[in-house]
Amino acid sequence: MAADKEKWGIAHIFASFNNTIITVTDLSGAETITKSSGGMVVKQDRNESSPYAAMQMAMNVANSVREKGLIGLHVKVRAPGQGKQRSPGPGAQAAIRALARAGIRIGKIEDVTPVPHDSIRQKGGRRGRRV
Repeated sequence: MAADKEKWGIAHIFASFNNTIITVTDLSGAETITKSSGGMVVKQDRNESSPYAAMQMAMNVANSVREKGLIGLHVKVRAPGQGKQRSPGPGAQAAIRALARAGIRIGKIEDVTPVPHDSIRQKGGRRGRRV
């Protein structure tokens, strides 16, 4: 198979502890090819971030990506970061595994969570959150 025939894309996986969002773009990242989120595949809000929901989303994404003619994806995993948690939620690993199992070739996997080099102002104000 010739190199110019192979089309690749980038899968941006945002995995928090409340939701998981998968967006597939072209290599420049400017044009969205397909997207899926936890609310599109499960009914309960508490299950949006579950590994099961991530697997279902990845299957939907893989099918639509294959229809568009892409053979492989580079994966960028992102957690909320900044003032919130810096570790990706439970859906990230399940989504990558499901993409690979669906027959999509996986290129690079990188973590693009924004990490402040100093610190940012925490929410809650000067005197903190009063309960």
